[in-house]
Amino acid sequence: MKIQLMLRGVRLREARMQAQKCETNFKWLTCAGILCCLIWNGCAQQGGSDCIKANAKSCGECIQAGPNCGWCKKTDFLQEGEPTSARCDDLAALKSKGCPMEDIENPRGSKQVLENREVTNRKKGAAEKLKPEAITQIQPQKLSLHLRVGEPQTFSLKFKRAEDYPIDLYYLMDLSYSMKDDLENVKSLGTALMLEMEKITSDFRIGFGSFVEKTVMPYISTTPAKLRNPCTGDQNCTSPFSYKNVLSLTSEGNKFNELVGKQHISGNLDSPEGGFDAIMQVAVCGEQIGWRNVTRLLVFSTDAGFHFAGDGKLGGIVLPNDGKCHLENNVYTMSHYYDYPSIAHLVQKLSENNIQTIFAVTEEFQAVYKELKNLIPKSAVGTLSSNSSNVIQLIIDAYNSLSSEVILENTKLPKGVTISYKSFCKNGVNDTQEDGRKCSNISIGDEVRFEINITANECPKKEQNETIKIKPLGFTEEVEINLQFICECQCQSEGEPNSPACHAGNGTFECGACRCNEGRIGRLCECSTDEVNSEDMDAYCRRENSTEICSNNGECICGQCVCKKRENTNEVYSGKYCECDNFNCDRSNGLICGGNGICKCRVCECFPNFTGSACDCSLDTTPCMASNGQICNGRGTCECGTCNCTDPKFQGPTCEMCQTCLGVCAEHKDCVQCRAFDKGEKKETCSQECMHFNMTRVESRDKLPQPGQPDPLSHCKEKDVDDCWFYFTYSVNSNGEANVHVVETPECPSGPDIIPIVAGVVAGIVLIGLALLLIWKLLMIIHDRREFAKFEKEKMNAKWDTGENPIYKSAVTTVVNPKYEGK
Repeated sequence: MKIQLMLRGVRLREARMQAQKCETNFKWLTCAGILCCLIWNGCAQQGGSDCIKANAKSCGECIQAGPNCGWCKKTDFLQEGEPTSARCDDLAALKSKGCPMEDIENPRGSKQVLENREVTNRKKGAAEKLKPEAITQIQPQKLSLHLRVGEPQTFSLKFKRAEDYPIDLYYLMDLSYSMKDDLENVKSLGTALMLEMEKITSDFRIGFGSFVEKTVMPYISTTPAKLRNPCTGDQNCTSPFSYKNVLSLTSEGNKFNELVGKQHISGNLDSPEGGFDAIMQVAVCGEQIGWRNVTRLLVFSTDAGFHFAGDGKLGGIVLPNDGKCHLENNVYTMSHYYDYPSIAHLVQKLSENNIQTIFAVTEEFQAVYKELKNLIPKSAVGTLSSNSSNVIQLIIDAYNSLSSEVILENTKLPKGVTISYKSFCKNGVNDTQEDGRKCSNISIGDEVRFEINITANECPKKEQNETIKIKPLGFTEEVEINLQFICECQCQSEGEPNSPACHAGNGTFECGACRCNEGRIGRLCECSTDEVNSEDMDAYCRRENSTEICSNNGECICGQCVCKKRENTNEVYSGKYCECDNFNCDRSNGLICGGNGICKCRVCECFPNFTGSACDCSLDTTPCMASNGQICNGRGTCECGTCNCTDPKFQGPTCEMCQTCLGVCAEHKDCVQCRAFDKGEKKETCSQECMHFNMTRVESRDKLPQPGQPDPLSHCKEKDVDDCWFYFTYSVNSNGEANVHVVETPECPSGPDIIPIVAGVVAGIVLIGLALLLIWKLLMIIHDRREFAKFEKEKMNAKWDTGENPIYKSAVTTVVNPKYEGK
């Protein structure tokens, strides 16, 4: 029950403290190309709309609107009626509006590595003895990032576990009475642990501290006798204390054994101990403990639970723990004054001081400390035997577990700055988001890499530089990153104060525009704020014979129209009186200027090959080209990419369809027949009517021209007067000359062969007769068999008369004795 209550208290309290396929037609290809251009342009405008919506009055405001925003500093860039904010737009949009690339301010972020020492490659036992500060496990060590709003900067961080890395281990032990038998085994821990740790590192130091409980009621008994000896019976115990630093970190294992051997058990009243007070002092009293900038291990050994923030109220202690060192003569002197630290406070201090904690606790309290381990990064829990005999193996196993995992953490980020991690661990294991901060199963000498992405989402108000640090938890090394924010343009530093270009020095001319002095307004600072509402100024904003100020599409400021913006940032008013716009032009197919032009001041300016008020008339004649290579088959005119057939007999998209016309083959077969074979209906008039084409004879059908040649070609198969088939092709070349190729030998059907026909008929009659005889014979056999079967059946069913002769008498007489009883 106590364990459950403690876990519940930890969770509740710490929870409060933490946070189509289409045909190959040129017209469609053209439309598709235009559509692609429009889509691309639309995407660019969508990106640029964020820049326009920012309504930037200066170059600095513009580049903070987004990473794709640029500022055109060309002096004559703006059209009449356009506000200064129109200088800020997407880069592609600015270029399309006529702003040269050299006049576009678009500063980009960058990174610079300031310190980049290679990670240390050193083997254990090498003659070279490096100081801890000379060992490098993380690379690079210092960077400078120039951040523009919305533009991420990415860099790689490399980590490699160095071999033979120094270790400081501090053993913090519970000396309450229940740990009496454990103390005996710990007295020889120093030399034994030294021998084991030599297998891992040649530079190892060990220290020892002990704790019991706060020295106030109800944690201990405050009677004088109990203060001298809190134990019962004849047990000789030392006075209770909160925390005592018995031995600062040292490389002398014998000294550890000697001083620990002099320690005595103490006692207290309640079961939870004051171990959190001790952990806090070990973490923050670096000078007294003797911590170096190496691997720092804290072994916390106990067989009981713990008190935490808020429990001090039981003893009348309400001041929160201040997280400072309060050791006097190596004894914690403020346990009666400050409450126990919270878990979150401990996590902060352990992380700040790069201390990795190993909880060596008995089986009974494993569940409690495993919950605590989940709250404290880079900590481990080991099961301590009842007398601590397995403590050395426990420490070795816990150290190997902790050192095999690297977890990156960063200091507090400035407002508006975000950071993301991606890990590249062993065996091709990659992770992002929270798991991107860590790599596991790392052995000594293994190298892992992290990709770190830092983005500024806004500029700091004071535009000051910031510094953040990234380090692996439990390690003293860190990466220092200096953040410099790009919040102004280079051209702003080149501005000319009191420039003559700004109406006789009423403003600073910078980045192609005037930034007016206080009390002055207007594009060129030509007006004072007192003149803005003057009716005389409004007269300059009216068109001749009109009462509308700025055509009701803008405001009159300082005698000039400043056109208003529409909700759709792609739609713009312009002109001296805001009388122009780019969205009220004629439309075709639902698109402004049919998608084939640009709307300027309500008039379409068409792209090449297009004309008309809505640019919906194509000048391209390719869609009108007939199969014979003539425009509209020579029987119409091509208007806006469509054939207008002038011959009423012809129809279709290229005037090639004629419902009442003969085909090419039927039209020319008589002339071909008379010229090639000297027969047919036009035999007598052939020389007069059939000389309009050139004729060539070929030996066979295979030698006729085949499809694929440049001239339109028709293949024909026709019958002549003798019912023979003859084959020819008809084509017209680019000069209008007709060419006919004809097979010189017609295919005539041969006459019937009489003998096979007669033989076949006779054979058929004979076969049919034989078949009929066989069928008759078969039917007769079936009939006879049925009759015979019927006879046999009637024969078997015949019955003869069995009547007797009336005059016949039997020769046998039977007499029965009436007296016979059968005995």
